[in-house]
Amino acid sequence: MMATMRGSMRQRLVGLASVRAVSTSSVSTFPKRVKIVEVGPRDGLQNEKSIVPTPVKIRMIDMLSEAGLPVIEATSFVSPKWVPQVAAGAKEVSIFGAASELFTKKNINCSIDESLQRFDQILKAAQAAGIPVRGYVSCVLGCPYEGKISPAKVAEVSKKMYSMGCYEISLGDTIGVGTPGIMKDMLSAVMHEVPVAALAVHCHDTYGQALANTLMALQMGVSVVDSSVAGLGGCPYAQGASGNLATEDLVYMLEGLGIHTGVNFQKLLEAGTFICQALNRKTSSKVAQATCKL
Repeated sequence: MMATMRGSMRQRLVGLASVRAVSTSSVSTFPKRVKIVEVGPRDGLQNEKSIVPTPVKIRMIDMLSEAGLPVIEATSFVSPKWVPQVAAGAKEVSIFGAASELFTKKNINCSIDESLQRFDQILKAAQAAGIPVRGYVSCVLGCPYEGKISPAKVAEVSKKMYSMGCYEISLGDTIGVGTPGIMKDMLSAVMHEVPVAALAVHCHDTYGQALANTLMALQMGVSVVDSSVAGLGGCPYAQGASGNLATEDLVYMLEGLGIHTGVNFQKLLEAGTFICQALNRKTSSKVAQATCKL
């Protein structure tokens, strides 16, 4: 009986050691530093029903900059006929594609192939002017019109945009339906075609999976994450999609993991409070909500 107990205890200890080894291995895969791309002034405000005054936008951007966010998307160039809410002299621009034919048609009124032809022209002009271009691929984990999206399709579109000259490809879960398992499968496919150092993730929180999906991406080596202060956002052409991953929640998680962001958390909270008061709405950041209660 004693031998059995010892054997059983040894097995338990071995099992525990294995679990610890797996846990340590997972933690060691996290990047030491994460670049946060703040999309609040652009993606965050494009879904607001009312026009946000320019001085308010400028103050919002200034406060986000003062918080130490290294990249802030300022606005979009779109037809006022379609999105009236949304600058010249830009030093960097982004182009928006998708892994879904139907979403591409709804969003930019063309097919995926036609969109790539348009992007090629933009990239050539940008390269001639010395302007870096970031590429977005929407609906990488699901589409409001097509449902499930093949990881192979995401990889195909990502590869083409990267080959055209986009220095970074942001993979967007536009309607927030993805789960960590789906994120893993999609990233595995894309990483065969595009270097992980050139990838970013852009998660919406419709189903409450944004932080979990982002964590999976970090474990797979992604070190660039898009987020929006106060969880602002949505998409005019993806009905039901809620806001982006809240920057406050992202920074809180990253700091808890010991990952450097360069962001002043208190100033970030102040920026979120400012824009929510200006919009007369409640923050969608769980961390900001908890901080207010405390």
